[in-house]
Amino acid sequence: MPRQQRTYAKECKEEAVALVQTSGKSMNQVARDLGISDSVLSHWCQQAKKQGTEAFPRSGHQTSQEEEIRRLRRELALAQQERDIFKKTRAIFSRGNLPGGMP
Repeated sequence: MPRQQRTYAKECKEEAVALVQTSGKSMNQVARDLGISDSVLSHWCQQAKKQGTEAFPRSGHQTSQEEEIRRLRRELALAQQERDIFKKTRAIFSRGNLPGGMP
């Protein structure tokens, strides 16, 4: 039977990282005290160091970079649709056959 992956709240992760930074205890000791694996706590500390306040986005929340990528993808899709419409319109007018029977 597969093990279920435990999920932790953002506040829990932040407090665990703060304990490592301020308690004077080793990361292994803090992990044992909290009942989590050393590798999980190490990963959280690395995330906090690398991403700062953007670390540990909540479910459904995105970092500013992810939001920017999502916005740019939407803009690109819209620009591509506009380009395709322009190409079709240009093709219609370049044939000389206008809709409605006008030559």
